[in-house]
Amino acid sequence: MQIDLDKLNEAQLLELNHRIIERLRFLQQMRAHSAMLKLAIGERVAFLDHGGEQKRGCVVRYNRKTVTVLTDDGMQWRISPGMLSKIQPEKEIVGNVIALPRS
Repeated sequence: MQIDLDKLNEAQLLELNHRIIERLRFLQQMRAHSAMLKLAIGERVAFLDHGGEQKRGCVVRYNRKTVTVLTDDGMQWRISPGMLSKIQPEKEIVGNVIALPRS
């Protein structure tokens, strides 16, 4: 599809701009929703913070565009689901008992 922008007046260009932005937002929400469906509440995930340091935590909530993750250091982060990667849960040691992952 080819649109000759030179033939559009200002009102038409503004309307086109609004429709493009609306469509881009919709596509972004669909990608985020698809990525969220791959995650479960309570699942262990990892991500990189603003400084490039890897953080590990647990998914605690789905938001509209993000996922809330409670990190191992007790902080809550709202992260785009596309930036999260699943990790295997670490073996938990309770007294003399080691909990192994179920297969």
